[in-house]
Amino acid sequence: MTEPVLESRPARVTPRAVALFCHGGTVASVEPPKERALSLVRMRAIEQAVSAAGAPQGLTTCLLRYRVAGWNGAAADAYADVRWALDRIRAEHGGLPVVLVGHSMGGRAVLRAGGHDGVAAVCALAPWTPPGEPVGHLRGRTVAILHGRGDRWVPAQLSADYAVRAQRAGARVARFTVAGGHSMVRRAYRWHAFARDVVLAGGGLAPMPPALAEALERPAPEGLAVPL
Repeated sequence: MTEPVLESRPARVTPRAVALFCHGGTVASVEPPKERALSLVRMRAIEQAVSAAGAPQGLTTCLLRYRVAGWNGAAADAYADVRWALDRIRAEHGGLPVVLVGHSMGGRAVLRAGGHDGVAAVCALAPWTPPGEPVGHLRGRTVAILHGRGDRWVPAQLSADYAVRAQRAGARVARFTVAGGHSMVRRAYRWHAFARDVVLAGGGLAPMPPALAEALERPAPEGLAVPL
């Protein structure tokens, strides 16, 4: 794969918002993502569920397929591909609000891209946020995080620490935890519903759910460790 690929599902009415979905990957790899990789399969399922809920209200969804499966250190390949996708979305959809949704490595990539023009909100699912990951660009942005309390691949404490730093930097952050691990298979409906709610509210297509609105207004630690 020489360049990223965007798989799109158009809104069923006049488009009002766009959601970009970014799957997980691995620390280092220059091989293209495998079609049957669980991270891609799960993100496609979430994208489909959110599209079903939002397309009748004007939501276009896009699933990003990276050039390579790895983050690859300073290259930050997934983040580079998200920037490419945002440029494509802006060229096609102008000034429509964009909500970013990412899982694991994709969560890291969308959080990195959260300060870009046109991004209305970021939904990070079990994001891989190593110590030192930048947060200053998220000032004034809405960030919603969901992490499995039993995650062995990306410990939930990483996103907890990240959420505190992002909130201190001026981001509006809500962080929730759920039973289960990294793959979002256990209680899959909760992951789907969370992404749906953040996307529809962030895109201006539905009211902010009360639990999310309340968490966004709470200081640390109350608003950064809300159990679902």
